[in-house]
Amino acid sequence: MTKPNILLTRIDNRLVHGQVGMTWTNTLGANLVVVANDEVATDSVQQNLMDMVLPETVQIRFFTLEKTIRIIGKAAPHQKILLVVKTPEDALTLVEGGVPIEFLNIGNLHFSEGKQQLSSTVSVDKNDVETFRKLNQLGVKMEVKGIPSERGQDLMNLLKEATF
Repeated sequence: MTKPNILLTRIDNRLVHGQVGMTWTNTLGANLVVVANDEVATDSVQQNLMDMVLPETVQIRFFTLEKTIRIIGKAAPHQKILLVVKTPEDALTLVEGGVPIEFLNIGNLHFSEGKQQLSSTVSVDKNDVETFRKLNQLGVKMEVKGIPSERGQDLMNLLKEATF
């Protein structure tokens, strides 16, 4: 497997929306967004909505996690990839499957019952914390950062404050 040109891997439970579709792709210079998510890979309505927020110059692909693991190494060198996943577990599955992710941008993990808020856009539960710790042990650096112009926060430092 050749090393794909992954510019950034982002965890965002909204996947691709205006902020990702315009701001992140333009800032990074990405020409391909790969959404690795088992549900969206078969949901044409969600796919169409995500495709609509991208500039004309950016392509998008929707793959299951397994397919992403299988084919991302076949990406052409000119493909500048923004890889987007929905959950920390999705990111861990890709890393354990051999996708060369060295850095994770954590953009949005919505608050819900049983979660602790780490930042204005990121809330975690015990399972998320365990998953992030595994990713850290695998050598993945992680930063909470909503938009490119924002100052990032080291996720592992933020997790020290989580009380689970």
